[in-house]
Amino acid sequence: MITNRQIVLAGRPKGMPGLEHFRFVDAPLPEPALGQALVRTLYLSVDPYMRGRMNEGKSYVPPYPLNEVISGGSIGQVVESKHEGLKPGDLVSGQWGWQQYATANAARLSKIDTNLAPITTSLGVLGMTGLTAYFGLLDIGKPQPGETVVVSGAAGAVGMVVGQIAKIQGCRVIGIAGSDEKIAYLTEELGFDAALNYKTEDLPKALAESCPLGVDVYFDNVGGAVSDAVLSLINTGARIPLCGQISLYNLKEPDVGPRVQTQLLINKALMKGFIIGDYASRFPEGITQLAKWVTGKQIRYAENVVQGFENTPQAFLDLFSGENIGKQLVKVADPE
Repeated sequence: MITNRQIVLAGRPKGMPGLEHFRFVDAPLPEPALGQALVRTLYLSVDPYMRGRMNEGKSYVPPYPLNEVISGGSIGQVVESKHEGLKPGDLVSGQWGWQQYATANAARLSKIDTNLAPITTSLGVLGMTGLTAYFGLLDIGKPQPGETVVVSGAAGAVGMVVGQIAKIQGCRVIGIAGSDEKIAYLTEELGFDAALNYKTEDLPKALAESCPLGVDVYFDNVGGAVSDAVLSLINTGARIPLCGQISLYNLKEPDVGPRVQTQLLINKALMKGFIIGDYASRFPEGITQLAKWVTGKQIRYAENVVQGFENTPQAFLDLFSGENIGKQLVKVADPE
């Protein structure tokens, strides 16, 4: 008898999560209802934003319920369909999360076009992370030719795409990352004009040297001291898409740092947080353009694929050690 292995949230972390905050359970294989499909999971996405959903309290999305499957981006193959638009064998992406099988409404599944790029890109450069970079930079950052764009978390799945789109727009691009390997990847492989290791360099000094004309666009993925250093250099009319704050997610006490309002006021700058779901009606536009750039070799991407469903919690925890370059994925199974 086939069972459905699932991972549920076992407890709410205070500070850095551990393996004890996750639990594996076995559930019966679900049956699809009319308009649904039964999907077998092939790949799972693990993302920093998931840490915020483990906390109680108000946020832009509800917290994960305790003892329920952790939801997130997934790729799977249709096993059984009760919707005319899907058939067994179809490859789809959706948000059914950390489980080996799931039933999902067909309207919430997206067919994957295997002619565009490898299927894993539907969770990365042609999925939510690529779309986050695309709309965050172009809609809020509005980069102009000749401007200086700084990206923190630049070797992550979002940051590396932000930097490459900024280069396509004719900008000077500075990336900030946390290892020499990442620095080399950004400059030698992706064409960033400069990249700075915040762990080993005097970041305020290095930024000032790399941005002699100041900063016009700052794509903020990390917050904390890194962002304090960048914001001290913003120009009049600067735009700051606020995407993530990964440096703060595991703090036990509220963060206290420089107040940014004066900098924003003096420079008539815009800082705007955004949630990628707000752009859902424009996703086809973003995917179409990103696919053109990927197939045209104007955007390159990296994926770190962890093997085995049982390693999903550890793959998530590894995000906070800063070791991965690009999109962190878990491979659950091969397509049939």
